[in-house]
Amino acid sequence: MTATAYGVDVRRMESFSAVELYALLKLRVDVFVVEQACPYPELDGKDADALHLRLLVDGETAAYARIWRPENAAPRIGRVLVSPGHRGRKLGEALMREAIGACGTRFPGMPIELSAQSYLLQFYRSLGFFPTSEEYVEDGIPHIDMRRAGAGDAQHA
Repeated sequence: MTATAYGVDVRRMESFSAVELYALLKLRVDVFVVEQACPYPELDGKDADALHLRLLVDGETAAYARIWRPENAAPRIGRVLVSPGHRGRKLGEALMREAIGACGTRFPGMPIELSAQSYLLQFYRSLGFFPTSEEYVEDGIPHIDMRRAGAGDAQHA
């Protein structure tokens, strides 16, 4: 597996054209609803308040993550995916490093939280996240809450 050259695009929903937004939302539904056979409300009302980070390979969205900050809470990274045609190229790690960097720029010093599918626990640990909950089932898939310390946080032992 070798790394792939990519471009980074981080922006709010309203700056996408209708065609770009449709393609992005279709990719999310294709992965999270169809591929994972998990009927749930993918369009959850948080997209308008979020930043949308895309890794682009040859102009195509190869990987995606959503960054948003609930009111009075730590920023969150979610809807993390690598397009099926781009898997096996280390884009998941590149995507998460870009998302962590975007959080650091926009929310300096703050911790970052996410809800990880449990089978990805070691992947997220390798990026500095640690578990903050027991495993739970959400929409039929085992998950675990995780957090990455901010600059002002004591390091997790």
